[in-house]
Amino acid sequence: MVKKTPNPIDVHVGSRIRLRRTMLGMSQEKLGDSLGITFQQVQKYEKGANRVGASRLQHIAEILNVPIPFFFEGSPGAMEDDGKQESTSDFMNSKECVALAAAFAAIDDKRVRQSILGLVRSLSKEQSVLADVNDLTFAAH
Repeated sequence: MVKKTPNPIDVHVGSRIRLRRTMLGMSQEKLGDSLGITFQQVQKYEKGANRVGASRLQHIAEILNVPIPFFFEGSPGAMEDDGKQESTSDFMNSKECVALAAAFAAIDDKRVRQSILGLVRSLSKEQSVLADVNDLTFAAH
């Protein structure tokens, strides 16, 4: 008997369900109760062992208060606007990202959130620029 491996898209969608559920501080049991299913079924969805049907995905999106495309962001093979393959999906599913998103969502002041976002964007650009400068420096020597 050959063990069937889950489809990478099903695994990704499941991990996004888990990410959003965790961000909201919702248990698998509570999500399952809202859907009329067991927490074990929620576990299977989150692991990608069972596929989530379209109507069930829409119901999950309503409960978790996200648009359906949220579940496919960063999916395997997804292309960004510039045509590059999505490279942030591993981070998006990490514990650090969940913690960061939960902490960020807990900030009530929109101006503070915008300031933090600006800071993070400037740091990421600086790191990118510094890496380019370091590459040039090392190449020159």
